[in-house]
Amino acid sequence: MNKIDGKLFADMIVQGSDSLSNNADFVDSLNVFPVPDGDTGTNMNLSMSSGAAEVKSHSNAHIGEVGKIFSKGLLMGARGNSGVILSQLFRGFSKSIENEQEIDAQQFAKAFQSGVNTAYKAVMKPVEGTILTVARVAGEAAVKAAESTEDVITVMEAVIEEGQKALENTPNQLPVLKEVGVVDSGGQGLMFVYEGFLATLKGEKIQPAKEKVDTDEFINDDHDFGGVMNTEDIVYGYCTEIMVRFGKDKKAFDEEQFREDMSQFGDSLLVISDDEIAKVHVHSETPGEVLSYGSQYGELIKIKIENMREQHREVLRKSADKKIKQEQQQEQEAIDTAVITISMGDGITTLFKSLGATHVISGGQTMNPSTEDIVKVVKQSGCKNAIILPNNKNIIMAAEQVEHLVDIPVAVVASKTVSQGLSAMLNLNLEQSIEENKAQMEDAMRFVKSGSVTYAVRDTNIDGITIKKGEFMGIHESSIKVSDADHITASKKLIDEMIDEDSEILTIIKGEDATDEEVDQLVSYVEENYDEVEVEVHQGDQPIYSFLFSVE
Repeated sequence: MNKIDGKLFADMIVQGSDSLSNNADFVDSLNVFPVPDGDTGTNMNLSMSSGAAEVKSHSNAHIGEVGKIFSKGLLMGARGNSGVILSQLFRGFSKSIENEQEIDAQQFAKAFQSGVNTAYKAVMKPVEGTILTVARVAGEAAVKAAESTEDVITVMEAVIEEGQKALENTPNQLPVLKEVGVVDSGGQGLMFVYEGFLATLKGEKIQPAKEKVDTDEFINDDHDFGGVMNTEDIVYGYCTEIMVRFGKDKKAFDEEQFREDMSQFGDSLLVISDDEIAKVHVHSETPGEVLSYGSQYGELIKIKIENMREQHREVLRKSADKKIKQEQQQEQEAIDTAVITISMGDGITTLFKSLGATHVISGGQTMNPSTEDIVKVVKQSGCKNAIILPNNKNIIMAAEQVEHLVDIPVAVVASKTVSQGLSAMLNLNLEQSIEENKAQMEDAMRFVKSGSVTYAVRDTNIDGITIKKGEFMGIHESSIKVSDADHITASKKLIDEMIDEDSEILTIIKGEDATDEEVDQLVSYVEENYDEVEVEVHQGDQPIYSFLFSVE
């Protein structure tokens, strides 16, 4: 095969995305830190899926146009450092081929190398033994192979072969990987994408992961009532949802017959199923009959019935309120400077707003917001300038891409933790320029130490500390300092690590799973052992991390 056109490249992208999606959990398992957060596989998968979705919706035979569409979709969906680096690899790749209708083996190889160059430039301090290394070695292999072949499949095979060798060598370049006994998770994720590319070129198919039935909320609580209508005009008044777990001794399930029978009870019928469960949504006047029919097939494990007439009345009330608010907002001038922060708890959100944040995006460790999430907030704010505080080291790179996607000045204050973000907000002065604020706020962050307490999701040994699954870990900045089976003991040990003779204030931010009694124990411990240190306590409501500490 000597050429790749837009259609073939689009198929490569889709299969690369499927390959990564099928193995996202495995990539997550390679993360060095045993912290229960949004991991590399999750972030790369969401990023790649965003790019693939754009390609699917814009068919084009021109490979340069497909590359542009893919690059934009990937960048907008980029989450976490791994997702941003992936977006930069394919940004450079796509830039290299943007004017081409189709590409040959040499252009294909050159595109890989261009992607590597772009990604290395995007990372302030590139570290070898990571996804960057795997991409670089694979790109070099592509260029070398293209010197002696015109077959794009041969070039892609060289990318896979040498990339895999580079991946297997990452533990020799990063001691922490060797200590834990894994290869680099980002590099592994990239190899899964490349494997999807090769399968497409060979005419093979990677089976996408089977979509599981979603056991969370089936639909949004708000219904589309079709514009202006009278409440009394609603024919079927009850939104009825059930989930049936099939029983061995119950009626055999046939989805087509089941759907036909259910249709007699109302309209807006939706039925989805797998081998174990069926989920039903229907608007009906007789919800009891829906339940009775469903129970013939098995146990009803979820039931939700809502009065849509009452919902419609509430919609009308909300619509009237919304119209009033919109009119009030239109009377106000657009804000000059938007201060946008990332928060992972209602209490932390309240803290940031009290310090002057104009917009707060929900996210953090459990789910890194994408570049597009941040861009939307900037654009919707109507601001003339924007200051962004990521408050998580894995969100900084995604935030830094925003300035390339909006037409206003943007300053990213590179806060790696909530504690740093709060300290920076105390030094916000909207009478100054965003550049002056950035310098002043980042300078303030140097004087705060950040700590957190969470639980381990796997056994590991890191930095000389043996950690067992379920134990509580004390993390100072980005290093695990203590691990203990007892929650409070681990917290006290971490406090001891963080406080020194220059410390004046310890701030405790209480997570959603922490109790007031536990907070009182920690406060008493500090008062007894560090009588010159003042203690402040705030309700953070953050998940995953029972306590966040900052020492100043």
